[in-house]
Amino acid sequence: MLSVVEEDVGTLAENVFRQIQLAIVRGEMAPGSKISEPELARTYGISRGPLREAIHRLEGQKLLVRIPHVGARVVSLSHAELIELYEIRESLEGMACRQAAERMSQVEIDDLRRVLDLHEQDAAFQAGVGYYQQEGDFDFHYRIIQGSGNRTLAKLLCDELYQLVRMYRLQFSATPNRPHQAFAEHHRILDAIADRDGELAELLMRRHIGASKRNIERHYLAQAGQAALVKPSKTRGDS
Repeated sequence: MLSVVEEDVGTLAENVFRQIQLAIVRGEMAPGSKISEPELARTYGISRGPLREAIHRLEGQKLLVRIPHVGARVVSLSHAELIELYEIRESLEGMACRQAAERMSQVEIDDLRRVLDLHEQDAAFQAGVGYYQQEGDFDFHYRIIQGSGNRTLAKLLCDELYQLVRMYRLQFSATPNRPHQAFAEHHRILDAIADRDGELAELLMRRHIGASKRNIERHYLAQAGQAALVKPSKTRGDS
């Protein structure tokens, strides 16, 4: 049995873990920024032991990476790495969607439709500036993966990669027109699941994630174009 002190330390470590996790996912801790243990310990009023436990868990979620001779930094995927992540999602979430169409109960399907109703009421979504991004049971993708009944898929997509994916979903959710397009795509996916059409459900999910991947590619192309415009041109006398 844990002592009261051990329980308090465990609770403190869990709270700090959740706070840092949320700050990273929301972009409040910038991608690539260095993690300072003394600074975090002062910020959150926690000793180094529980803090290191929280940092270790965040590394397990791929939100922090440890670089030799540098230390821990907030993850910052390259364009190529991010596209690879979405290719993994496209394949595995498509499979999960097909299995969900075969295995979800009617009660689970009805609950998922209520989740979409909740998303539609979100103020940011109604204003067209973002999409409802609560996690776990309030997350459309999470519920479908769980509904697949495939524990290996759930471990990979709802545990190991989940917060990393959420980080980038949040980052790109405010792209103009994308929130309402994504919502319409969610409804079509759910209709296919409700019809028990696994083949169509998989196809629609793959298209849905593929559309998000193309949105990211357009973002990087636009960034590259802007960088080219502001790059100073060489003139005579430039070295």
